[in-house]
Amino acid sequence: MGAGPRMLVLLVAVAIHAGTVQAQSGDAEAGRVVFGECEGCHEIGAGAKHGIGPQLNGLFGRLAASHETFAYSPAFLRLRDRGLVWDEATLEQLLADPDTLVPGSPMSFDGLPDAVDRRNLVAFLRGIGDGSGIARAGVEQDHGIDPAVLAIRGDAEYGAWLSGECVTCHQADGGDAGIPSIVRWPVDRFVIAMHAYRSGRRDHPVMQMIARRLGDEEIAALAAFFENPGE
Repeated sequence: MGAGPRMLVLLVAVAIHAGTVQAQSGDAEAGRVVFGECEGCHEIGAGAKHGIGPQLNGLFGRLAASHETFAYSPAFLRLRDRGLVWDEATLEQLLADPDTLVPGSPMSFDGLPDAVDRRNLVAFLRGIGDGSGIARAGVEQDHGIDPAVLAIRGDAEYGAWLSGECVTCHQADGGDAGIPSIVRWPVDRFVIAMHAYRSGRRDHPVMQMIARRLGDEEIAALAAFFENPGE
């Protein structure tokens, strides 16, 4: 009988330890859902491409801002120069308070306040590897846009004329001081983002107002212009 209380204490300690390990490791499947906060700018999984932000396959253990084919902002290039490598600790810092880790970042992301969400997202990203084993998680899968709209070939010259309103906020040279750059976005990502504002799937009152004033041809024209504004 004397061993009973000690055994109970041991079992409780084991249960607490197991719960702590599970909480620290995160739930990758739940993290896949949390990734919805990121998919407007980042792709991941098989066939992922750079878009507004770089694709995130193979993120763990990689030097920050190290994709040679992506034009990083000065804020992220400073992380690379510091030798920052993405792992559980550095991603936790980024997800908790991006402004502190990357001052001057162009990301339109304020951080995830919930620590469980952060752990789950880190677990999801940690398990991706090269992305060959999962379907692409980008917004293309559920944007709801008629394929005929995405197929519209925009008139870049018309887009240049329309762009005057855009560059009152976004820098025409691609700078990112305070407002994210929209220069050299892939056409489909630009169109998808604008239609998301127009439908209310993206929440920004000013962008919603602007997008709702634009027709499909005008959005396509802006997308064509901003993809290669210097040409």
